[in-house]
Amino acid sequence: MTQRIMRITNKFNLPDFVVDVLTTSDYTRGKSHVSVTQLIDSPRIRILQRMHDDSIEQDASEFIWSSFGTAVHNLFEDKIKDGISEERLFIDIDGWNISGAIDVQQVTEDGVIVYDYKVTSVWSVIFDKSEWHNQLNAYAWLVRKAKGLPVKEAKIVAVLRDWQRRKAAEEESYPDSPVQIVDIPIWSEQEQDDYIHGRIAAHQEATFSQMRGTDLPLCSEKEKWMKDDKFAVKKTSNKRAMRVFDSMGDAQNYFDNRGLDNSHSIEVRKGAATRCEQNWCRVQEFCDQYLNEETA
Repeated sequence: MTQRIMRITNKFNLPDFVVDVLTTSDYTRGKSHVSVTQLIDSPRIRILQRMHDDSIEQDASEFIWSSFGTAVHNLFEDKIKDGISEERLFIDIDGWNISGAIDVQQVTEDGVIVYDYKVTSVWSVIFDKSEWHNQLNAYAWLVRKAKGLPVKEAKIVAVLRDWQRRKAAEEESYPDSPVQIVDIPIWSEQEQDDYIHGRIAAHQEATFSQMRGTDLPLCSEKEKWMKDDKFAVKKTSNKRAMRVFDSMGDAQNYFDNRGLDNSHSIEVRKGAATRCEQNWCRVQEFCDQYLNEETA
């Protein structure tokens, strides 16, 4: 087991053994340059985490869900009888070594089925997550390149930590079980190759920028988890909106069709960079992109 380098706080005075359990990790990517989970994420965040790891502060309580995820992995791993569990694969490409630990590989006569466990929210299975598509297709690429085997299926085993039985009974679109199997479409081999080469190039450029002492590449809107602007039709004196729309045109049509007077208005609710502004990014205090956008 290896201890995290970041500085751990204990704001809620948890017992020492609880802190130890929550903050001890045996994760390692081996001797690879990047893991698949790093590869599909922001190069800027990866570099800043490496540069400032000993200055990043996180409270022990915030590790609860990652610890729960580890526990779920261990629970499933102990029961795997007909597959390869938790195998880390490595491949050299474009001057770098890429690794990925695949939760389960079931090898059949016509290809491999890849599974990945996720402890996540209900919303993750209601709304399609592109990150899951990227990750599992990167794993499919890794299996193909490292083992010479095609991946025919990729699946997420999603354990929904906030699932509610009442909502499952009342809402048609709500998951009917706290455990869901989500099928992830497999891209063509060319699509997988192009994606991996593109991600390696992006991360290498960020590394070279750090070495040269030049500006790091900026996080994209997607990497910042940027939410689009919304347009709320409301009575001006009220905080609560009558309706909220994705476009000004739809909001204006609603306003006109309802014959609303000048005691009503359309309020533009600016989209927010959720990852940055809701403290999901641990390096925001070291990120000039975030700091410059905050003061703009």
